[in-house]
Amino acid sequence: MITKSLRHLGIAISACLLATGPAQAQNQSFDSYLDDVAERARAEGVSQATIDRVFAGLTPHARVLELDREQAGSGGNVNPATGFAWMSSYIRRHNSSSRISGGHRTLSRIGPLAAEIEREYGVPAEIIVAIWGHETAYGAVMGGFDLPRSLATLAWDGRRRALFEPELIDVLKMVDMGVPRSQLEGSWAGAFGNGQFLPSVYLRLAVDGDGDGDRDVWNSDADTVHSIANYFRDAGWRTGQPWAVRAYVPNSVDRTDIENHTAAPVCPRVHGRHSRWMTVREWRERGVEPRAPIADDVMASLFEPDGPAEPGYLLTQNYRVILEYNCSNYYAMSVGLLADEIAR
Repeated sequence: MITKSLRHLGIAISACLLATGPAQAQNQSFDSYLDDVAERARAEGVSQATIDRVFAGLTPHARVLELDREQAGSGGNVNPATGFAWMSSYIRRHNSSSRISGGHRTLSRIGPLAAEIEREYGVPAEIIVAIWGHETAYGAVMGGFDLPRSLATLAWDGRRRALFEPELIDVLKMVDMGVPRSQLEGSWAGAFGNGQFLPSVYLRLAVDGDGDGDRDVWNSDADTVHSIANYFRDAGWRTGQPWAVRAYVPNSVDRTDIENHTAAPVCPRVHGRHSRWMTVREWRERGVEPRAPIADDVMASLFEPDGPAEPGYLLTQNYRVILEYNCSNYYAMSVGLLADEIAR
């Protein structure tokens, strides 16, 4: 995460861009960098006509660079028991009554689609709707940044070029496949549509749910829910398991005995807050009691987001699938808990 201590650096770069036009990043001008990307895109089969149409008139976007450097954590006061911001406070802010009621309305609106995606993908509809709610407020806030310009700016900047350059080439491929250039709007970081997919995810996993020949994750409810569900199935969602269950954790539990000493290859800071994995039966033997139905043979990890004496949860593999969408405990917990509210 980039902390706010770098904000002045981002503002300085923005001022340079605004004052002088195309600046230098990695000792290469923006236009020269786009020429290099165009060569790589052609090697991957992108037509010159698409490259000309998409890259015409592109300039660096100062605000995108500023936002990239202003990225912060979850915010809020730090809980001294955990060293992290209070999870409960974050949940209250993000799972508001309006977001919950919006989830109920959206689930009702999609009607038969809910049963269809559960049958085809094995993912509960309320999970899909909760993702939709957190990403774009059920389609109300999808972003107004020009995607090629944002991705080109972030790739040229160089700090995360390995991530953003392939996404820039993939957005060219989307246009080659027929996605209108005018449709390419989304977040400053290159995500778009109801589910905020990156171009690489769209190319690989977006689904034409209504059978009209387009994968319109901007305007089609069917394409949106089928695509998000397909993402979850691809990430390993286990049908019939909850994402987590609330659990009673007695003071007698030895936290040092259940520590997880295996470093996760991805997002280790996030996964490092979870205990080692054991069956629910083994948790029961330690006095940890699930507060909702869950099979004894399910593997689970204990998570006490606000520390001992605060609510604890037994997380399943499906929680890790939510983390695949956004690797943040705050995000995954709020999505899971919002889904539970929507399902009520």
